[in-house]
Amino acid sequence: MHSNAEDRIFFGRIEGIDDLVTFEGTTVDELEGAFKFMVEEHIADCEREGKPTEKSYKGSFNVRINPDLHRQAAQIASVEGITLNQLVQRAIQHELETGD
Repeated sequence: MHSNAEDRIFFGRIEGIDDLVTFEGTTVDELEGAFKFMVEEHIADCEREGKPTEKSYKGSFNVRINPDLHRQAAQIASVEGITLNQLVQRAIQHELETGD
């Protein structure tokens, strides 16, 4: 969510979907109402068009990290007898479970 200080309007966009859906309001109540309305509209549009309401994920993505971190991760994976992908998946799972 962002705000336009000059116009005194708050606006945001819905994440995690394949479409660009935005909403705005000048008060918290307006913003919340616009958000709820746009979510309902998005769901209705998807149902009409036979599309999923949420973004689909393939299960693969590219990650760019510091080369030294990459080396360390590859070494740990090798010592543990797992692939780098398995190490990264485990690290992400740990982050999601603990938030550390």
